[in-house]
Amino acid sequence: MAHDKGLDNVAVHWPRTNQYYDPVAPAEFVDFGAIADAPEIAAPTGALALHIAKTGTVRATAYTELVDLLLGLEGVLYATDAAAEDEDPVIDPDGCAWIAGGLERFVEGHEKFGDLVTFDTVAEVMRTAIAGGRLADQQLRWLDHRLTALRDDAGNAPHWSFARTELAILAGFYRRCADRGFAVFADY
Repeated sequence: MAHDKGLDNVAVHWPRTNQYYDPVAPAEFVDFGAIADAPEIAAPTGALALHIAKTGTVRATAYTELVDLLLGLEGVLYATDAAAEDEDPVIDPDGCAWIAGGLERFVEGHEKFGDLVTFDTVAEVMRTAIAGGRLADQQLRWLDHRLTALRDDAGNAPHWSFARTELAILAGFYRRCADRGFAVFADY
């Protein structure tokens, strides 16, 4: 599936009650705005938090490759599985909890690497998490294959540069949706 437009993940009421999903009022996310005002917050973290507080929406395009890698699927934030099954690109509250949980575990695992999240630190966090699990060799081969596939034709890694706190805010958006029974509509 080609995704050449931007992607917004919009909090919506679940389940839908008419032909369209009703957006959740931004007031449900207003507390995210306080994070944006904290003086020690990285600019991208503040911008994401403020956007969520004002709109109840995440501009998700920048996070799609990372989330797909962390969760081991393709098109997670595009809700491609839901689109195939239901004809609507929606992440239900359980799916939001799954996304939030994966991001939360990653953010926690990245703590020892500092606040700057890059392609290399993502790879290290994932290798560390996989190494102690069952089928570690098989999963490490899968990870190496996925990491190689993300490189361009010249072998260069994606230019990921996220603040760890930014990803914590992203996780917080999906956690809020899960906890309050909201879904997320993939608008692209």
